Amino acid sequence: MFTSILESTPLCLYSIPIVWLTSFWPAATRLALVGKTIGPQNLAPRAGVQRLTEKDPLLGAKAARMEAAHQNGNEIFPLWIAAVFAGHLAGIDNYTMNTYSIAFIALRVVYNYIYVNQSTNIVAASRSLVWLAGFGERVVRLAHLVILKKPPGLPMTILVKAANKVAGTAT
Repeated sequence: MFTSILESTPLCLYSIPIVWLTSFWPAATRLALVGKTIGPQNLAPRAGVQRLTEKDPLLGAKAARMEAAHQNGNEIFPLWIAAVFAGHLAGIDNYTMNTYSIAFIALRVVYNYIYVNQSTNIVAASRSLVWLAGFGERVVRLAHLVILKKPPGLPMTILVKAANKVAGTAT
């Protein structure tokens, strides 16, 4: 049943607001952390991380990572929108678009969690690997082909598949 839903419905279009929410989750948790710890300051709301760092350096560092995760989400969001629309308009099948969308959302959630909670260089390296997997196409293509015997997904692959489909070449 789940497979038939993935094949028959363009659920990938719903991934756009969901990915947007994954971008703002770290910002919302940062605001809550700053508000709970030092109180809100509406005159200079962007100075909250600095004020928190002055009071508690460890919590300040975590709030700074929340802000950085939020910024990273904002940076990847336009590429995701382009990938979804290009893939959908080029006629890439629903199953492919939907499974790529689910994978991208899951990777963004994992990325945010690791970024916010990282405390060692090894964990930071795993965050970078999750980002690379989420970004897609050329960077992880070889490893993905070797391990899973199929090309990787996500925004860059969707854009390449869409371009190939429109150009009439194999994807």
